[in-house]
Amino acid sequence: MHIAIIGGGMAGLSAATALAEEGIKTTLYEAAPHFGGRARSVAIEFNSQTFQVDNGQHILLGAYKETLKLLDKVGVDEKSAFTRLPLALNMLSAHNKQGFKLDCANFLPHPINQLFGFLLCQGISFSERISTILFMVKLKKISYLLTEDEPLNDFLLKNGQSHHLINMLWEPLCLAALNTPIESASGKIFLNVLGDAFNHQKTDSDFLIPKLDLSQILSTPIARYLQAKEVNLLTNKRIRSIKPSKNGFEVSTRLESVEFSHVIIATTAKKLKEMTVNLPKLDFVTSQTEQYEDQPIYTIYLQYPCHIKLALPMQGLVDTTSQWVFDRGQLCGQYGLMAVVISAQGKHQKLTQEMLALKVAQELQHVFPQLPKPLWHKVIAEKRATFSCSVNLPRPANITPYQHLYLAGDYTYADYPATIEGAVRSGLACASLILK
Repeated sequence: MHIAIIGGGMAGLSAATALAEEGIKTTLYEAAPHFGGRARSVAIEFNSQTFQVDNGQHILLGAYKETLKLLDKVGVDEKSAFTRLPLALNMLSAHNKQGFKLDCANFLPHPINQLFGFLLCQGISFSERISTILFMVKLKKISYLLTEDEPLNDFLLKNGQSHHLINMLWEPLCLAALNTPIESASGKIFLNVLGDAFNHQKTDSDFLIPKLDLSQILSTPIARYLQAKEVNLLTNKRIRSIKPSKNGFEVSTRLESVEFSHVIIATTAKKLKEMTVNLPKLDFVTSQTEQYEDQPIYTIYLQYPCHIKLALPMQGLVDTTSQWVFDRGQLCGQYGLMAVVISAQGKHQKLTQEMLALKVAQELQHVFPQLPKPLWHKVIAEKRATFSCSVNLPRPANITPYQHLYLAGDYTYADYPATIEGAVRSGLACASLILK
């Protein structure tokens, strides 16, 4: 048995780790010069200094059990790698500099701590607090499962959530979790994520924010683990074709062709068609994934003087272009550096990067008057960051019509949006199918 994994993002890396643990001969192909896929770090140079940041400010949840188990397996110490913040939301409105504040009473047992937190939250009326508590109780009763999918905004309105409450609480969470506008976002998938975060252990709703760049946390330690397990790791190897062969599949690059017993295609959904030109039984799948709409994520890094510090390490903004602001000085020791995240499609895409950075800086200065003019800025636009997690989006399975050929990637994990956890779970599912 010799397994080919095509794609060195989190899906491919997690599949390779599970196979390597069982001593299965594996070759991992990656077209880029580095592993990690869309979760990677970027170097910014200013005044002869180099600043290491991520291609986007990522957040994990305490509910991301498989990702955390994978990192523990490859020797990543969670306390060194992440800042863990118990669930707390501080949403500031640009209109009146007030907003919504939720602090869960973590001294209380789960789930009373969450209900108590909603009862005492600030920025919404007493009736809105009660409607939120009743809504959460209802979700608990249905185990956060929707039998029929529908747009999240419609589902929230039908369940007594006011427009004000949606604006302050549910829409920011939807954008952060699904990277999809709330009017078209899948209510079913959102509840899956919400259920994982709220329905089990108290710590599942914690935010885990990287202290280090993602390469140090994810791809580098996993690749080191795989090398120790004698997995054949190949970078700068673009696959030109995959063809059925007598004993499995022939995988070809520009320079060579190798036969494998099994293949896991762990690329993005958009790249699936070019991978499967010689696999016509997958035409139905690629016709679906070709229709996936892309959603962007913009991260605007703003460097202020090193003494500048926000009241909280993570705050949300509403009624602004900016959505979330992270104080990287508090989170990872990059003092004075703020990361502002803008998820999903919007009017900001029509602005030049210079205009967008100026707009974001002005919004921050309006909400946080103590901020001076930034020393420098850097806009990182991931225009195809995720697929749009819309209602009833067709999602392919890991198993394909070809025996011993599997699909991995966040788009194949139907219960989740495009997340690191979804990618990891999909890779583990493919490995499990091979090992069973």
